[in-house]
Amino acid sequence: MVQCPRRQRGARRARSKWKPWLSRQAWAARYVTRNSVLDFPFAGDASPSPDTPGERGIGGTKGEKGSKGEMGDEGVQGAEGKQGEKGEQGSKGDKGDLGPAGVTGPSGPKGVAGARGAKGARGDAAKLLRSAFSAGLSKPYPPPNVPIRFDKILYNEQDDYNPATGKFNCSVPGAYVFAYHLTVRGRPARVSLVARSRKVAKARETLYGQEIDQASFLTILKLSAGDQVWLEVARDWNGVYVSAEDDSTFTGFLLYPDVFEVLL
Repeated sequence: MVQCPRRQRGARRARSKWKPWLSRQAWAARYVTRNSVLDFPFAGDASPSPDTPGERGIGGTKGEKGSKGEMGDEGVQGAEGKQGEKGEQGSKGDKGDLGPAGVTGPSGPKGVAGARGAKGARGDAAKLLRSAFSAGLSKPYPPPNVPIRFDKILYNEQDDYNPATGKFNCSVPGAYVFAYHLTVRGRPARVSLVARSRKVAKARETLYGQEIDQASFLTILKLSAGDQVWLEVARDWNGVYVSAEDDSTFTGFLLYPDVFEVLL
């Protein structure tokens, strides 16, 4: 049986200080043989007081490396750092792609007039569009309700008037002037200007006996190529007269052509 440490107080006081706060069990644990721990049959407390810390134990062996933990939550964004120092200028980069076309800018100021150019070559003469006729009556009292045949040609260079039928044939579309000057004798006369088979103008001269009078008329018509124009008298109103001393004439000419219709 090992003696109690208190009985050896005098022998050990020179080597160590007495620690009265240690329990009897703690004292017993401090005396260990090479292969076993000495037990002491102390009476009293069987365990250290919960308010009294025990001595630091012997360090254990290093444990194995643990597995990698899960990623933690994103931290709060830190304060903005100070601006760093200006770096060195980099090398020149490659040429970029061509950008989209920009908005058209405002017109610039008018430039100075250039020198007059050389005279150009003479062009072809423009074709002058013409159409005209004038014809007289050779016999008095023409038959009614048919074209009056003015068969005495005064002018018909383009041959647009046909003396055999008494009709004018339009070859150049445009505006035309038509006129007649008639001698009336012995009976009344009712004269109609017909265009495209429709009476577009009418006039009358009331005369009886051997009296002689004159009747005149003028108008402007718009014609298309192929239209026909003529004069005719009504039944029992055909007093149109002609003699060596008196004439009755029918005239027409192009006032101006319809350029757009000509080009088409």
